[in-house]
Amino acid sequence: MKVLIVSDTHGQDENLEETVLREAPFDYLIHCGDVEGREIFIEALAECPCTIVAGNNDFFTDLPYEEEVTLEGHKILVTHGHHYFVSRDYDKLVENAQAKGCKIAMYGHTHMPVIENEDGILVINPGSLTYPRQRGRRPSYAVMQIEEGKDPQVEIRYL
Repeated sequence: MKVLIVSDTHGQDENLEETVLREAPFDYLIHCGDVEGREIFIEALAECPCTIVAGNNDFFTDLPYEEEVTLEGHKILVTHGHHYFVSRDYDKLVENAQAKGCKIAMYGHTHMPVIENEDGILVINPGSLTYPRQRGRRPSYAVMQIEEGKDPQVEIRYL
C-alpha cells in the first residue's frame, strides 16, 4: 500500500496539487494538520481514503486533533503535534504513541522533515509543502510503502 503523507499546507493548494499528480496513484493520504479549511478539497483531490487532523491554525473546524488509524496491520497515531510540544522534542509524542499501542507516530507543526526510530516508534514528519523551514527550504512530503508483516519503508521527497 502506498501512503502519501503531507502537512502544513496552510490553505495553499499549488504544491499539494503538484505532489498528488507526481505521486499518483496512491492508496491513502494522511495530512498532519494546518489545512486551513481545505479538507474537503484535499479529500476530493486525493481520490482515496484520507486521514486529516487539525493543526494549530485550523480554527472553527470539526477535524479531530489526533486520529489512530490501522493500515496493513500497522497502528498509526496521526497528530499535528503542537499538543505534544514537538517544537522542543517529540518525547511526549513517542510516549503517547506507546501508550496507545501505536508503532508509528506522524506529526507536522515544525515544518521540518523527520524520519527517526525512537524507542520502538517510527516517527515521521513530512515537513511542509508550503512553508518549509529546514536547511534549503525545499517543500517536502513523505511517501510510505506499508505491508502487513513487513517494516514500513518511508522516504522524504522534495519538490
